[in-house]
Amino acid sequence: MIKKIAAILVGAGLVFFIGLRVYDLQQEQSAPKKQKKGFRVISVDLTEVVSGEVREELLLTGALRAKEQVDVVARVTGRLEQAPFQVGDRVQKDELIAALDDEELQQQVRRAEASISVTRANVAQRRAELSNIKANLDRSEQLFSEGLLSPAEHQQQKTSLEVVSAQVQLAEAQQQQSEAELRELGIRLSQTKIYAPMSGIVAARYVDIGALVSPQTPIIRIVNLSTMVSQGNVPERSIGKLRVGAEAVVYVDAMPDQPFTGRVSRIAPVLDAATRSALIEIDITNPQGALKAEMFARIELDLGTMREATLISRDGLVYRGQQPGVYILGEQGDTPIFRPIETGLTRGDQVEVLANLEIGTTIVGRGATMLNEGDRIRVAGPKGSKSAQGTAVPKAEAAVPSGGDASDPAKKPNGSQAAL
Repeated sequence: MIKKIAAILVGAGLVFFIGLRVYDLQQEQSAPKKQKKGFRVISVDLTEVVSGEVREELLLTGALRAKEQVDVVARVTGRLEQAPFQVGDRVQKDELIAALDDEELQQQVRRAEASISVTRANVAQRRAELSNIKANLDRSEQLFSEGLLSPAEHQQQKTSLEVVSAQVQLAEAQQQQSEAELRELGIRLSQTKIYAPMSGIVAARYVDIGALVSPQTPIIRIVNLSTMVSQGNVPERSIGKLRVGAEAVVYVDAMPDQPFTGRVSRIAPVLDAATRSALIEIDITNPQGALKAEMFARIELDLGTMREATLISRDGLVYRGQQPGVYILGEQGDTPIFRPIETGLTRGDQVEVLANLEIGTTIVGRGATMLNEGDRIRVAGPKGSKSAQGTAVPKAEAAVPSGGDASDPAKKPNGSQAAL
């Protein structure tokens, strides 16, 4: 019995010892792998920060709208009887676009016309009475002068003349009132017919046949798409370089390869105190009607100025969260260090740096976006192979905003851009 217990204890000890040894070997094998993970080596190119010239431009983004548009409303209350136009139909100025039920107004007009006939007959009667009174008064004057008519009877004739004269004036006033009421009904009757205030295209139809409309109820919306308009806020530092009439190039996502021409039509004389920017308005010609209201547009405004700038390769621009920056070389030469920067315009594959980077500084170019904290680098090409050398000046664009993707051209606007 004792031998069996001893054998069991020895076996358990051997199993424990073997398991512990296996665990130690596994730890030894896994430790080098973890250590190697922190020293990942990335193959990159190096480049230098250089000086160059950039053409100053503004990128405005926002929606288009028709320069002329109107919601047509009724001027009287009534039930819609006709509405021949649908969305997309073209209408001409002064063309009938809606009609209201006018049966009640027609009846009121007939009643007013009859009332005028009565007042006219009354006026004619009063005028005949006045003529008769005047004749009697002339005879009474003759009789009174000959002493054949008493003063009381003569005075009575004069009083009768005044009374009839007043009745004539009252009848004429009643006739004028009836005629004015008829004219008012005529205006209201004409307002049951609604005509297009301008030529254009029906953009919306708000009511259908049989609906009860009032002067506050829009019936249709007409837009004139021959000229589109867009607005944007321009920073204070750039507003002084803009002039009314300055040309703009407009692109829309629906037709990315077809540029449209626009001009600055208005510049606000007062800046927004909160944003330190001024509102501008840009008119965009649309002769073929290709542009539609509410399309998203990108508008390039050439400020017409050139200036010296600090430039880096776009491949070297990276982001940490919302912060743009570059990787510079550490003291050992193979350790990249992230340095935050402030970006400005871009031109092709070059990005303007506004702060925290000096000309001549060596930075990581291609491959920078693959680097993480603690990585090491190996130079794959000669220094400056991706350098932004030369001063050729292609068209500049707004740089990638903080938090954007440097590799995505669709996410370029930044602080130099004024968003609509």
